[in-house]
Amino acid sequence: MKDYMVRASAAGNFIRAFAVTSKGVTEAARAAHNLSPVCSAALGRTMAAGLMMGSMMKGEKDVLTIQFKGDGPIGGITVTAGSDGTVKGYVGNPGVVLPPNQFGHFDVGGAVGRGYLHILRDIGLKEPYAGQVDIQTGEIAQDIAYYYALSEQVPTVCALGVLMNKDNTVRESGGYIIQLMPDCPEETISKLEEKLKDIPSVTDLLRNGETPESILKRILGDMDLHIFESMPVAFKCNCSRERVTAALIALGRKELSNIIADGKPETLNCAFCNTDYVFTVDEMKEILKQCTH
Repeated sequence: MKDYMVRASAAGNFIRAFAVTSKGVTEAARAAHNLSPVCSAALGRTMAAGLMMGSMMKGEKDVLTIQFKGDGPIGGITVTAGSDGTVKGYVGNPGVVLPPNQFGHFDVGGAVGRGYLHILRDIGLKEPYAGQVDIQTGEIAQDIAYYYALSEQVPTVCALGVLMNKDNTVRESGGYIIQLMPDCPEETISKLEEKLKDIPSVTDLLRNGETPESILKRILGDMDLHIFESMPVAFKCNCSRERVTAALIALGRKELSNIIADGKPETLNCAFCNTDYVFTVDEMKEILKQCTH
């Protein structure tokens, strides 16, 4: 199954819903960063959330950033998503290995630890919109739901999951977000709560061949579900040699001259996709000519 996401409404537009399957996205990140299983689970869950949250933005150039800044050994999670179905991300310590939690699952909460969840939306204004909440569990989904409830006053159900193969490749990845709009009738809320009581985990659903559409139909199928958009999603980084060159120019003449004086090539790494850009001394001398300060 190719990676894609659907957007939907239900209950006369009192409910909006999103669901995504993102196996390829998580596998691309795992391979790029050589992630341990628990790091694949943590980053994969956060990227799935980022894809759905990013699709809520309207502008083509709008950018959403999710940052988990906890005190756990993973050293933080950073994910950036666009409104176009693209996402990228990294963790501070990609090699963290932890035993399973008490339920026999990846101990993502233990890897993330306690601290803060930051959500930033850059929609082209002078300053991006920024929200912050305390990390509740570190398991990602519960923290995303808590953020929406506390920071944006939007009652939200968020479920995310990543299932790994024994060879450390990604078997399944995805999730769903369901949100209640203002003045949602109590009977609709009660009906949704009853439906969610019996829903299997995201990984069980995906492992059994469920699609984003069928997952939402399971939950909202008898509540006037309307799926109005399906879009492909992908792990995509917009770094390039040109952008890295611009970053070197931005350093200024003094700092770049000091780097050149070392007489060694300079390697700059993109944290999001782990690509190395190597500049020879001669290349840096040419770049120095473009510095204006």
